[in-house]
Amino acid sequence: MSTSSGRAPLDTTRPLSIAIMALGGQGGGVLVDWLVALCEANGWVAQASSVPGVAQRTGATVYYIETLSVPPAARGTLRPVLGLMAAAGEVDVVVAAEWMEAGRAILRGLVTPDRTTLIASTHRAYAVVEKQTPGDGIADPVAVFEAAKSCARRLIAFDMAAVAEETRSAISAVLFGAIAASKVLPFARESYEAVIRSAGIGVEASLRGFARGYERATLPLDRWQDERPAVRPALAPVGHAAFDALVARARDQFPAPCHDMLAAGLARVVDFQDVDYGRDYLDLLAGLLALDRSIGGEARGFALTRTAAKYVALAMAYDDVYRVAELKTRGSRFSRVRREVAAAPDQLLDITDYMHPRMDEIAGSLPAPLGRFIARRPRLFRALDRLVNRGRRVRTSRLGGFLLLYALAGLRRFRRGTLRHQTEMAHRDAWLARVREAAAKNYDLALELLACRRLVKGYSDTYSRGRSKFDRVMAAAKRLEERNDAAAWVRRLREAALRDEDGAALDGALKTVESFL
Repeated sequence: MSTSSGRAPLDTTRPLSIAIMALGGQGGGVLVDWLVALCEANGWVAQASSVPGVAQRTGATVYYIETLSVPPAARGTLRPVLGLMAAAGEVDVVVAAEWMEAGRAILRGLVTPDRTTLIASTHRAYAVVEKQTPGDGIADPVAVFEAAKSCARRLIAFDMAAVAEETRSAISAVLFGAIAASKVLPFARESYEAVIRSAGIGVEASLRGFARGYERATLPLDRWQDERPAVRPALAPVGHAAFDALVARARDQFPAPCHDMLAAGLARVVDFQDVDYGRDYLDLLAGLLALDRSIGGEARGFALTRTAAKYVALAMAYDDVYRVAELKTRGSRFSRVRREVAAAPDQLLDITDYMHPRMDEIAGSLPAPLGRFIARRPRLFRALDRLVNRGRRVRTSRLGGFLLLYALAGLRRFRRGTLRHQTEMAHRDAWLARVREAAAKNYDLALELLACRRLVKGYSDTYSRGRSKFDRVMAAAKRLEERNDAAAWVRRLREAALRDEDGAALDGALKTVESFL
């Protein structure tokens, strides 16, 4: 899909410059080799260089090619001097194998409206800074799209990773097809295909990816298009009698605006434990629905019940050692990893998981009396922690490693008797008691208190940090509850807590609250 402001004839009196931004494993080096071979096969001279980077994800590398048409009579004697690195305002073609890499190229001034054709994949491979943010740190793809339309002379953009998966090829082949379709180089399509064939490796798959990339690059793109369909879970039977009975109860007892969130929440808690646990989940929500009706929630679309359906499920399906072990031994996980690394059916795949349990997790997974006994004896706790608190590599694709985690996952049937479960349920009940108390006075505040559960997530240190932030926000909310703007302040505190990992933004927001209380 492309947008264009028109194409001028190619100026062959100066070098054509091409900058390629690719991540580790995307075949950027292969793409560069193909382009150099293409130019040389057509009588042009070409020079390539690269600067590797390690900061974004698996390492983003900037490749740079300068190529120049040489008159037939001068071939072999004319040796032009070509540049080694892209310069702002001096690049004819920018190729980005990931959408935010296109944004980085724009920020660096490599994309200009008078000169540059931008060819980019719209898929995302999230950067470290996006993934480490406790809240939603994902950069806005629409902002990059608007910038690309303004800054590029011509834009070709579509989800090339999806095309590569569809054709069982590499994204480099799809990019090569898009470059061919852009006509930025005056070579026939057959010339591109000949280069792929001459490489002799993965020829058929690369030709499939090339052809599909060529085809997609010719389609128009007038606005940002999110190619991922929005999926809302349905509260529908699945063929399991006990679970389907819970579904029927939820459909009969709860209003329609809550059904999609109930479907997701019910599936999560039953998958976490069992059908009885799902029944407990509906019992809790039934009580909150009665409260919601009594305080006029119907006029608000039962927002309290719907929000509770989401966050109560998250509170009940917490991450513990049994859950981690179960997720790592699921067949769907092995299938997903094979798909992500594009392993062929006849290829062996070896998976090594890094695990670093602390004594906190070990004690939490023990029967509650034993766990408390250890937790209340600091010297014993520290001694045991020295034994268990170290990194271990478990090869879950091997029988020994798999059986170890599989056996651990099987102990989830005893989860309700563990110290961690009793601690989590006590914390959940105290949180919901605060929500009920607030709902009687301030509906909006109750919604914000429910959403504060978003702060508690993850495992080990991540969980500890999130729980600490949650407790601090809830303590501040208690002091703010008599104010008319209490809901707005709780929302600000929660957003501040989600802004960074170490809680610096939350510290600043709490100081502001202290200044007027």
